Amino acid sequence: MTFAHSPSILITSESVTEGHPDKLCDQISDAILDAILAKDPVARVACETMVTTGTVVVMGEVTTDCYVEIPDIVRRVVREVGYTRAKYGFDCETCGVLVSIKEQSRDIALGVDSALESRGRENIHDEKEMLGAGDQGMMVGFACNETPELMPLPIALAHKLCRRLAHVRKEKILPYLRPDGKSQVTVEYSHGVPIRVDSVVIGAQHDDAVSIEIIRRDIPEQVIKAVIPAPLLDEKTRYYINPTGRFVVGGPMGDTGTTGRKILVDTYGSAARHGGGCFSGKDPTKVDRSAAYMARYAAKNIVAAGLADRLELHVAYSIGVAHPLSIFIETYNTAKVDDALILDLVKKHFDFRPGALIETLKLRRPIYRQVATYGHFGRDDLDLPWEKTDAAAILRAEAGLA
Repeated sequence: MTFAHSPSILITSESVTEGHPDKLCDQISDAILDAILAKDPVARVACETMVTTGTVVVMGEVTTDCYVEIPDIVRRVVREVGYTRAKYGFDCETCGVLVSIKEQSRDIALGVDSALESRGRENIHDEKEMLGAGDQGMMVGFACNETPELMPLPIALAHKLCRRLAHVRKEKILPYLRPDGKSQVTVEYSHGVPIRVDSVVIGAQHDDAVSIEIIRRDIPEQVIKAVIPAPLLDEKTRYYINPTGRFVVGGPMGDTGTTGRKILVDTYGSAARHGGGCFSGKDPTKVDRSAAYMARYAAKNIVAAGLADRLELHVAYSIGVAHPLSIFIETYNTAKVDDALILDLVKKHFDFRPGALIETLKLRRPIYRQVATYGHFGRDDLDLPWEKTDAAAILRAEAGLA
């Protein structure tokens, strides 16, 4: 039985706020990447961060001619996230910052600088021909027509709940909230169509003085009902607000964080598969990041063109090779034309060579910290090149649907 024909299934996705320790690490890594790309657009950056009580550790491989003051960037991010007081268990002024950075491995650089296809050919200066993939792996792009931004409804709602949690904290609508927080939404589908929200989970870090009764009174009114459309909530919807009854110790004091541990939060939740590689802290020669963006761009344009209601696209690479090893699509029996035609259109209109996708999506820019929280995809609040649907019209015309 396919997704579109299933009489009833539940799909769950989660999100976290910018104060969650893993997301704090993602933001630090991407802020460092942005700072370097602003000075050196062709820098090679693979930056990872770890946080724990009172400590931030920045590690990685960076090859660049520029200099950035990494401890200053770390403290700025921690401050902007909201860890500004020692009483929160972690703060921007007193946390220790340790930095261990070295150059990119020359063995890796060999394959990136000169793709297998270009070796032995003289006078090649076009980056589209020269750049090889920075690693092996599988990247996934996805789109569906459940929401205006062409994202799965569970992850879209989970992100909006966490953004609302951050908003009511920063605007002091709920002044007792602290930076750490999580959400989780389960949506019931009938024959591939979302029909109701089955459950909502909210974890909100809070001041020790506030009672759980106040939190469970305020969060449904100020957060859940402000985000989830009323027709999706019914008398059977279950709510779990700080289920343990207490969430005072949070952030890096409550849990160690590392870059790249929230890959499903960054992408499509549990509605789609994931290749495995994380995004944050990586320059666009790393296809873990850039090819996943291109795959989203292709999938979104296919769905925006009306060729399918739901599309998942997989791209596989070998390190040091420019052309993908394989490209695969899954339409879940929602395609309006033959799947083979859709695959042919993807291959014709979307160039997945690293140099080509960097050029198409203009990825050598400091645009990354802004997507380090609340998802890299479906961001209608940001002007992101991989979220544009500028190829939809030509795809629709060539598929014979115009």
